[in-house]
Amino acid sequence: MLGTLQRARSLLNCSLSKALKNVRGVQSSAGRLSDHLFVHRDSEENNPNTPFEFNEANKKRVEAILAIYPEGHKRGAMMPLLDLAQRQLGWLPISAMHKVAEILKLPNMRVYEVATFYTMFNRQPVGKYHVQVCTCTPCWLRGSDEILQAVTKAANCAVGHTSADKLFTVIEVECLGACANAPMLQVNDDYYEDLTAETTEKIINALKNGQDKPPPGPQVSSRFAAEPAGQLTTLTSPPPGPGFKIRSDL
Repeated sequence: MLGTLQRARSLLNCSLSKALKNVRGVQSSAGRLSDHLFVHRDSEENNPNTPFEFNEANKKRVEAILAIYPEGHKRGAMMPLLDLAQRQLGWLPISAMHKVAEILKLPNMRVYEVATFYTMFNRQPVGKYHVQVCTCTPCWLRGSDEILQAVTKAANCAVGHTSADKLFTVIEVECLGACANAPMLQVNDDYYEDLTAETTEKIINALKNGQDKPPPGPQVSSRFAAEPAGQLTTLTSPPPGPGFKIRSDL
């Protein structure tokens, strides 16, 4: 009986293994393919001995940020300070984390916990243009695979990598919160929405050729933000006045 159960379990494991080999990966960015989002490895450009200091302008910003938080709660400034360090360098080395820990008088580990949890912090160098292509369900249903392909082709950069000219870093992300304008991508701080493969190529080529930055927002529709692409389907009549559908005896 025991031998029969073992053979059945072996056959089941074999079938599951074959099935999983044919499953398409939902996300193929570097975060899925390695543990670098969570683990630090010292390198020549990213190690505890790499000098980091906030510049004079950012030192004033640090003081202004800390002034927002009362005594005993200064650690609440951790994310703004990490973001400030990243904006100064373009990415967040471990020495910058140590500087934030020093300013907030916290153990380094408390800063590591935050910096490794939020993918908004780039703990490895990125290109001049950090291109994040959303491939979550709404964007995927609207053709994000074609958008991602257009980006990698125009930028000459594979997903999860930085181009040879250090101009682009391309990653997949889920979700950027612009589902009503799917498909979309983010370049640094700008959202480009309602994309097609053609408009995506134009955006990347403009950045690659040093042209004026394309205006962010919806690219092929007439809408300003996330209003319906066509005509309104709700709230099409004036709102009813007081007492609407209230019983007469009330």
